[in-house]
Amino acid sequence: QEHYGGLKGLNIAWIGDGNNVLHSIMTSAAKLGMNLCVATPKGFEPDLRITKIAEQYSNECGTKMLLTTDPLEAADSANVLITDTWISMGQEEEKKERLKAFQGYQITMQTAKAAAPNWTFLHCLPRKPEEVDDEVFYSPQSLVFQEAENRKWTI
Repeated sequence: QEHYGGLKGLNIAWIGDGNNVLHSIMTSAAKLGMNLCVATPKGFEPDLRITKIAEQYSNECGTKMLLTTDPLEAADSANVLITDTWISMGQEEEKKERLKAFQGYQITMQTAKAAAPNWTFLHCLPRKPEEVDDEVFYSPQSLVFQEAENRKWTI
C-alpha cells in the first residue's frame, strides 16, 4: 500500500511453500481487493481448509484467485512477487526433499520478466539464496527492508 498508493486491483504472486505466511495472505488478499495467484510444488499446496475460505472470500469480493504448480503462470502480470522460507522451523529433517521439490521455484529476473512492468518483491526474512537470487533480492524493486521495518512497527 505504501509503495503503490493502494491495494485494490493489485496482482499478487506467491511462489513457494504453502505455509502459514501464505495462509495469512490468502485469507486477507480478497478482502483488500487484491488478486492472488499461488504457485507451489505438488504436495506443498496450502491447507485445503484455508483454500476453501480464500476462494469464498474471492467470490464474495469479486477478486481472482488461482492455484498452480507453474511459477511463471503465477508471476504473469503480477505487481508483487512474494516468497518465504521453503524450510520452516521443525522441517529441518525434510531439507533435502524440500530443496529437490522446490527446484525451479527460485524467484529470479527471469521470473520477473513475466510480471507487470511495475513489479516489486517481498520476503518476510530471513532469506535463503535458493528462494530468491541476489539480483532480485538486492534490486531497486525489492521492498524487503521496508517490509521488515513496517513489521517492526506492528509489533
